[in-house]
Amino acid sequence: MRKIFGRRRNLAVSLVLFVFAVMAAAMIMASLFVALINTLGLVDFGNIGIADDEVTMHPLGPIRVIFAMLAFSFLLGVAIAAFFSRKALNPLRRIIDATRKVAHGDFSVNVEARGIQELEELSDSFNKMTHELSSLETLRNDFINNFSHELKTPIASIRGFAKLLKDGDLTEDEKQEYLSIIISESERLSNLSTSVLNLSKYESMEIVTEKALFCVDEQIRRVVVMAETKWSKKKLDIDIDMEEVFLNGNADLIQQVWINLLDNALKFTDLGGRIEIKLTASDGFVVFAIRDNGKGISEDSKAHVFDKFYQEDDSHNQKGNGLGLSIVKRIVELHGGTVGVESSPGEGSTFTVMLPW
Repeated sequence: MRKIFGRRRNLAVSLVLFVFAVMAAAMIMASLFVALINTLGLVDFGNIGIADDEVTMHPLGPIRVIFAMLAFSFLLGVAIAAFFSRKALNPLRRIIDATRKVAHGDFSVNVEARGIQELEELSDSFNKMTHELSSLETLRNDFINNFSHELKTPIASIRGFAKLLKDGDLTEDEKQEYLSIIISESERLSNLSTSVLNLSKYESMEIVTEKALFCVDEQIRRVVVMAETKWSKKKLDIDIDMEEVFLNGNADLIQQVWINLLDNALKFTDLGGRIEIKLTASDGFVVFAIRDNGKGISEDSKAHVFDKFYQEDDSHNQKGNGLGLSIVKRIVELHGGTVGVESSPGEGSTFTVMLPW
């Protein structure tokens, strides 16, 4: 902690110094006032209170002088306190004005209050709050826009191809093709609604129930086998290196993490590519890493890959709705863990999950 006489002081010390400064200023000004009236001969303070018949008392007696000094000191102290308090309260006024702007929906405001520890902490916390509110507002708008896009696209496809089927005059092959597209888009809508409901459920969840000890490596092997059709179709090489690891958690939720991360890797790995899966136990954590040799993620995108509905521009051509990684992040956080990504364009991506035992 900095010394109290340094640039940064706490509020209590600042108030003490302020009161002391006001008192000192009032006493100095009162002393100057006394010296002035004494110099002008209005009162001879050297003779006040001397009981001597030969001393002629000035018409202004000592009682009246004392009252005059008290009144002057009081008025002077009030004036000095009012003058300096306006300056001292300026940071609080700026915070109050900024709070009014936030209440009216302006989240771009920032407050700078320096010199007093508590006011610095208040302004820093206020700025963090406005930054978070701004991010939430942006995320809300993006969520609405992306959700509308993801919802409208399959609906438009279903409606369009249904109209073509209704109009008739189609070959059997065209009918089958249009029906396949309608089925595919219907499944996409179903998956979207399921993902949104699941994410909403996980976000409202605060405590993970139905925890039990289960074998993580065995669960991951089952997930890989379940996805065999997908990685076999793309002729991918799946390299698995896992230790036998047990974890106390909700097995169904954790399984969703592995499914989503594997699906994400499969989606962005090119034909004939490679996916590496590694599982270890270290320093009280289960560490899962999945690496692909796909196109990688740009620096700008890495900061948003776990945001709801976020997809890179060309990833919209891939099957998905941008909710899988958001679900992963929420489930991992519910279990007290962390998830991160390391990636460079053209060098693939590595997602790492760390869960406490």
